[in-house]
Amino acid sequence: MFLEFLYPLVKYFTPFNVFQYLTFRGAYAALTALLICFLFGPKVIEALRRLKVGQSIRDDGPQTHLKKGGTPTMGGVLILIAVIVSVLLWQDLRSFKVWLVLGAFLGFAFIGFIDDYLKVTRHNSEGISAKAKLIGQFVISLAVVLVLYFFGGEGITDLYIPFFKNPVIDMGIWWIPFAVILMIGESNSVNLTDGCDGLAIGLVMLVFITLSILTYLSGRADYSAYLGIPYIEGAGELAVLCLAVTGSCIGFLWYNAHPAEVFMGDTGSLSLGGLIAAVSLVIKKEILILIIGGVFVLEAASVIIQVLSYKIRKKRVFKMAPLHHHFELSGWAETKVVIRFWILGGLFVIIALSTLKIQ
Repeated sequence: MFLEFLYPLVKYFTPFNVFQYLTFRGAYAALTALLICFLFGPKVIEALRRLKVGQSIRDDGPQTHLKKGGTPTMGGVLILIAVIVSVLLWQDLRSFKVWLVLGAFLGFAFIGFIDDYLKVTRHNSEGISAKAKLIGQFVISLAVVLVLYFFGGEGITDLYIPFFKNPVIDMGIWWIPFAVILMIGESNSVNLTDGCDGLAIGLVMLVFITLSILTYLSGRADYSAYLGIPYIEGAGELAVLCLAVTGSCIGFLWYNAHPAEVFMGDTGSLSLGGLIAAVSLVIKKEILILIIGGVFVLEAASVIIQVLSYKIRKKRVFKMAPLHHHFELSGWAETKVVIRFWILGGLFVIIALSTLKIQ
């Protein structure tokens, strides 16, 4: 909004020229989202507490988590508010790509909200059925992917592998199911990781810092040519969005750090996971995002391995899945699990960024 209303006035007041720069708008988008979380976080938490929107805790998990019962959930609403307001203020609202990924963000948030709402009203940890959730995720993912397939421009179906400069293959129509699976998988993997105070939101913050860099580079013809990565026209605007999400994650972590005052619930985890996947599809980082979000991949893989092992061998590989619960049951304190997983997430980010020149 500021870009549309204030930048045209640059001929009368030259300092308004700063609104054309992505770095300026991105920085203030992050700051705006952060301040919204700081200012409205206590009010949102209090409102959730008054509405008795409390988290139900599984009794078969780490016993230290039982004391968290009743902690306000659905805190992802705060993240949604912060991101949307910040984007509306600082984003170039004419950007097709921004509206597309925002659609994915809000679509997955709606599914998460319904799931959280049912958990709260039923007073247990079961929300909408797994089948219904999967169908909802499939519909939203397919809609986003089809829009990209038909209107995403030349090269949208090319598949790039880290360490290779040129696309490995043009997947053609097979890119559609691949992209849909990526969106569903990324959304659910973030959701599975959200099991310890501050764990998921801290990792998401690292991912969006990285995506801020990648979207900015991908949207610059000079930088993308130098690095040998695909140039995506208009991708730079997504850097503003990614920085707004980063700011909201930092603000939310203030309240979600141990001991958590609020949980983001599926409203936050599903929407953030879907947004990560949507941005990676736009900038052609479908494979690289699996490295950037390596901890999410490990968490999802631990669940898959656990289920398959029990069905085939009637034995469990881990004490409990997802993976963070295994380490908690192995004697690690919750805070130690979180910090060590953050460190691991940081290492994955470093590896991912290093691939930009190792090709």
